[in-house]
Amino acid sequence: MDGAPSRVLHIRKLPGEVTETEVIALGLPFGKVTNILMLKGKNQAFLELATEEAAITMVNYYSAVTPHLRNQPIYIQYSNHKELKTDNTLNQRAQAVLQAVTAVQATNAPISGTTVSESAVTPAQSPVLRIIIDNMYYPVTLDVLHQIFSKFGAVLKIITFTKNNQFQALLQFGDPVNAQQAKQALDGQNIYNACCTLRIDFSKLVNLNVKYNNDKSRDYTRPDLPSGDGQPTLDPAIAAAFAKETSLLGLPVAAVPGALSPLAIPNAAAAAAAAAAGRVGMPGVAAGGNTVLLVSNLNEEMVTPQSLFTLFGVYGDVQRVKILYNKKDSALIQMADGNQSQLAMSHLNGQKMYGKIIRVTLSKHHTVQLPREGLDDQGLTKDFGNSPLHRFKKPGSKNFQNIFPPSATLHLSNIPPSVAEEDLRTLFANTGGTVKAFKFFQRDHKMALLQMSTVEEAIQALIDLHNYNLGESHHLRVSFSKSTI
Repeated sequence: MDGAPSRVLHIRKLPGEVTETEVIALGLPFGKVTNILMLKGKNQAFLELATEEAAITMVNYYSAVTPHLRNQPIYIQYSNHKELKTDNTLNQRAQAVLQAVTAVQATNAPISGTTVSESAVTPAQSPVLRIIIDNMYYPVTLDVLHQIFSKFGAVLKIITFTKNNQFQALLQFGDPVNAQQAKQALDGQNIYNACCTLRIDFSKLVNLNVKYNNDKSRDYTRPDLPSGDGQPTLDPAIAAAFAKETSLLGLPVAAVPGALSPLAIPNAAAAAAAAAAGRVGMPGVAAGGNTVLLVSNLNEEMVTPQSLFTLFGVYGDVQRVKILYNKKDSALIQMADGNQSQLAMSHLNGQKMYGKIIRVTLSKHHTVQLPREGLDDQGLTKDFGNSPLHRFKKPGSKNFQNIFPPSATLHLSNIPPSVAEEDLRTLFANTGGTVKAFKFFQRDHKMALLQMSTVEEAIQALIDLHNYNLGESHHLRVSFSKSTI
């Protein structure tokens, strides 16, 4: 899987009789496929996606779940090519297949402005739904999805993954009619009160191929599947406990499909749900989830434990950071709990920090070891356990509701009255980026929105200026914002 990221992927060890459509299908869940070149004699292919992000998501997904075509494992890595130049006469058939697939994709995408009734009568939709969850302040697990969607019919399979910094799932019903009903009743609804909004579309896939039963994917028709990844299969006791916890919370959908807010849970219960999810953890990972992240492809000239603490601290309370002594482009980061490490991983994997696209995965380590007393490790390991800068220490803190993916627009708060727009513009321009826009909040001049010209510049500015001392004992607080100016 090594090599610099590219939107062109090199696929090897393909079975001899495999078709273009099957190869294209590998890329479709991750984004638009823009070109394909099959090297039939060599059992290889090149697949080009529309964006590098889509390719990175695809490689990351398939590095955890080995892809198979016709029951044979195949291998996917970044190609040295940055785009595919194909000789059209030779490649006409593949291009035709690609056009056909893209046309199907386009017709499945809802045309804006169509009314529900129009889309409701579309013939023979897929039994597979694609689910995106917005405003995910509480973890949503595969079991929660199963519980909500089973109200509409038998759920056969679920695959969950993170794409474009969002938690997404593919969920297959036994019957397309059930998928249709679930989509109509649940699209736009919140799972918990005021958060975790479901966005539901029909998938282009008509059948899901699940390899492993674990916390990320499940085939309910095949309990015999291995759990893969060396994870223990879901312990039935935990599963039962989890089901019991969630049903106590009134998660079940109201009997009337389409009733308003069928999934809403009052706030106290939502907090309990979050706690339950945290306690039971992502099933299949040790209870509480894995708290340690492995971050690689760091810029070793620039990165410090402090800069990682600040960036990852946006998504959870970082306890310890260790930059690896013999591999200084990699670091281990220990978060306070498994949900925080999941959030940090889904939001920061594939982002740019100090000019390099960083990879974030769950580590096999369960804690980050501190160096032995008296041993100098050149300041590569730092314990932040007692840091006053943790954003999520206070239960119910507003910060839980303001967790957003990295964005070019930053939210600034704790600005003292004496500091003017010009001062802040200058301060942020000094981090090496360009300030595109600025706006104080009307009601409250302690807060402002400031827009940099790219997400990467905003990440840099947040690392440099969060907790910056503006005088009058005011330390600037910087977060990513969902707003634009």
